[in-house]
Amino acid sequence: GKKVALVTDDSVGPLYTHRLIHSLETAGYTVLSVTLPAGEKHKQLGTVERIIDACLEVRFDRNSAIIALGGGVVGDMAGFAAAVLLRGIRFVQVPTTIVAQVDASVGGKTGVDHLRGKNLIGAFHQPSLVYIDVETLSTLPERERIAGLAEVLKHAIIRDAELFRLLESSVDRFADFDATPEEWVALIERNCAIKADIVGQDERESGIRALLNYGHTTGHAIETLGDYDRYRHGEAVLLGMLIAGEIASGRNLLTEPDHKRHNALINRILRVPIPTDYSSSDVWECMLSDKKIRDGVLAFILPTRIGDVTIVRDVKRAEFEAAWDRAITQ
Repeated sequence: GKKVALVTDDSVGPLYTHRLIHSLETAGYTVLSVTLPAGEKHKQLGTVERIIDACLEVRFDRNSAIIALGGGVVGDMAGFAAAVLLRGIRFVQVPTTIVAQVDASVGGKTGVDHLRGKNLIGAFHQPSLVYIDVETLSTLPERERIAGLAEVLKHAIIRDAELFRLLESSVDRFADFDATPEEWVALIERNCAIKADIVGQDERESGIRALLNYGHTTGHAIETLGDYDRYRHGEAVLLGMLIAGEIASGRNLLTEPDHKRHNALINRILRVPIPTDYSSSDVWECMLSDKKIRDGVLAFILPTRIGDVTIVRDVKRAEFEAAWDRAITQ
């Protein structure tokens, strides 16, 4: 039968691999199982090479495919392996975390981190299929749920004031996993639609897709400075959104009432200590390695109201550091 590689990690694998392999084999596929160590710190070229080695060993060809079962890290690495193996084979996303279901699995960004920063090596490679089962969210630890809700909140701030209002009334139920499966399906569907709409207009991030990086410029630096261990991706993005809101407020782009609502919702789901020990100058230096930098200029996505953002390219170091100090050391 056709060959598929089922790529997962050692935290998700034990929960679902057996069921998925059984389904695939029953459908006539020959399944190669590849289990990687879990965590962002393993998102590097050497790990992707393990996927490629395993596929080549069993003589994968261009009709073979890779299936990613797990969160955003597994999807990024399996997708990148599929993008470069034999100059590109098909791959399928089976995302099992909120962040992967609402964000990472949609849009075709794949890749790995480098010592100098996050996602600096990668390719655009669209999945043939994204299969989402909200039941997989029931096994998520609280921190992973919060990290995923950060991307949901991001979509609301940049694009959907109505979704923001919904979160104001219900975010705690999602964070504490008290929402019904139907509510989860509706939430994830709405977020996939926002992401797909933006990506459909700008697949390779030359324009509007950059809006999806709200909170990510500073967030990636916070992750990098914490060795991808101290903060989850979503937690770092929440902190990055606090900084972006502070810069927007300082420029009078964002009204005081909207700034208060913006911060109040972020603070309701941010359940980790803020990095008061990070210096604003270290964060700035780290941001200068960001892959989204153009000709040495950093782009910041700033909110203009709930549901709308703008891109600015003139944030100076002093303005950023002052905003950091107001938001983090307040």
